[in-house]
Amino acid sequence: MFSMAEHTGALVRSARVRTGVSLRQLATRIGVSPATMSAIENDKAGLSVDRLYAIAEALGTSATEMLRTPEPHHAPRAGAHDDNAPGADWRAFPALNLDPVLMAAISVFVRTGYHGATMRTIATAAHMSVPGVYHHYPSKQRLLVAILDVAMSELHWLIPAARSEGSTPTERFSNMVEALALFHTHRRDLAFIGASEMRSILPPDHERISALRNDIQYMLDDEAEAAIATGEFRTPHAHDATRAISTMCTSLPSWFQPSGPTSASEIAGEYARFAVDIMRAG
Repeated sequence: MFSMAEHTGALVRSARVRTGVSLRQLATRIGVSPATMSAIENDKAGLSVDRLYAIAEALGTSATEMLRTPEPHHAPRAGAHDDNAPGADWRAFPALNLDPVLMAAISVFVRTGYHGATMRTIATAAHMSVPGVYHHYPSKQRLLVAILDVAMSELHWLIPAARSEGSTPTERFSNMVEALALFHTHRRDLAFIGASEMRSILPPDHERISALRNDIQYMLDDEAEAAIATGEFRTPHAHDATRAISTMCTSLPSWFQPSGPTSASEIAGEYARFAVDIMRAG
């Protein structure tokens, strides 16, 4: 049985996201576990020709079209993490490398909210003319989508990288919670906009970004289920518990301050321990 070339997983993921299908839904449709589907999309597992055709059929497209179609428009990469860099540290958060208009939009959206912002206030924050802003981004909506794409791009590198360092389901779960907490402290503005402005994203981007957010939650669910299967976790309410843990992390931007008595790394470590304790409670 022949296997497809390297990086096919990214094209599979792109096709799935475009159709608004979650990772878990696609895994069910083709009869594999969500963990296997995640490994395929991250080029950690071989993809046979037969499975490629099964995926294409499940997504309502053809294998040829799925491999030929380019990735949908995304925001410029955050530039903080290199997905392909061997040994890149998921606990390190260097400064984002974003264009001035996007940086200004992040600042304005945090200060006034999406609906309170105008292209003029964004232009002023970017020290540009209004036509200059429109030259780069045709609308305020495209700026918001670009910001959410930056956030999702980083999370979809960060969480799998943290997961891959664990040798047991508990370690993988703990690492992912730590990474999620680190993101919501080091990238507070991105995280705040992601939490507060999803309602402002219009179709079809709303469905696409929602699917990306759901995939992060499903990764936590998968490791929780694996840990329950091995007896490492004992909670009878895994589904509710993992969502409570996610919400615990996403609320960090509302109160965490870098100048406070506890550092981001200390908070993230505490949250990872809290999460494991919650999951171990019978």
